[in-house]
Amino acid sequence: MHINFNDRVAIVTGAGNGLGRAHALALAKRGAKVVVNDVGGARDGTGASSDAALATVHDIQTAGGEAIAHSANVANFEEVQSMVAEAMAKWGRVDILINNAGILRDKSFGKMDIDDFRLVMDVHLMGSVNCTKAVWDIMRAQNYGRIVMTTSSSGMYGNFGQTNYGAAKMAVLGLMNTLVLEGAKNNIHVNALAPTAGTRMTEDLLPPAVISLMAPESVTAGALILCDEEAPTRTILCAGAGGFATAAMFETDGIFLPVEQQTPDIVRQNWTSVSDTSVNEALQSGSKQTEKFVAKAMSYMQDNA
Repeated sequence: MHINFNDRVAIVTGAGNGLGRAHALALAKRGAKVVVNDVGGARDGTGASSDAALATVHDIQTAGGEAIAHSANVANFEEVQSMVAEAMAKWGRVDILINNAGILRDKSFGKMDIDDFRLVMDVHLMGSVNCTKAVWDIMRAQNYGRIVMTTSSSGMYGNFGQTNYGAAKMAVLGLMNTLVLEGAKNNIHVNALAPTAGTRMTEDLLPPAVISLMAPESVTAGALILCDEEAPTRTILCAGAGGFATAAMFETDGIFLPVEQQTPDIVRQNWTSVSDTSVNEALQSGSKQTEKFVAKAMSYMQDNA
């Protein structure tokens, strides 16, 4: 089935350049009305300009689409609320939110200023929180919503010099996991995109030959899947250079030890069994871990009654 977003309203943050711009253009091309959000700062978050957002809006309108620009700083909840209110006043609903805005302030942890750590967390994590909070009740009331977090391999696997960025990008997955549970009854699907693309965020981190393979549009092809009516929920979609994969967190089956054996020495003696990956499970909520361990304990008690 051809994916389209006719009569849908989308907010894309950080949509003046790179991935956000590609997402906004693609959504508009397939019928969505788009709020192009961009504060217009540099890669490190300094400065501000409306030029980039207005340029994206111009390109959408020139192609026959509908869009408005808004320069809200996603780290400022009041500004985000104003942006959402403007979208509601113009179009009466918000169906799609792509939390894409981000900055980089890379430095090894030992040399990093704590303010640089905090600012990156504020933009990536609190920016996603602020934008999601501002649309959450709207999506609940209309019984429909598609929210995309932007995570990163730096968060899932680590990357030297990016403790702030990695922490923020892993944190949005924790946000996603609980929003999936809370939004399910109102048809709100929440997913995450883990992109790798040739943008100003990566232009001096990768060689030109590699950058040339990593068009933002190839990532956007995956992003739009997560915005569709038939989107999955609780999915981490990895995309870049034409490659697409999913990532997930699994837990080993583990072991049970009776009270008299619950010592660090015995846990270490059983480490091979504790970390055995032959039986893994992707748990669907935190309570499922508790259920698993309690079930093991109860089974032991029944077998030894």
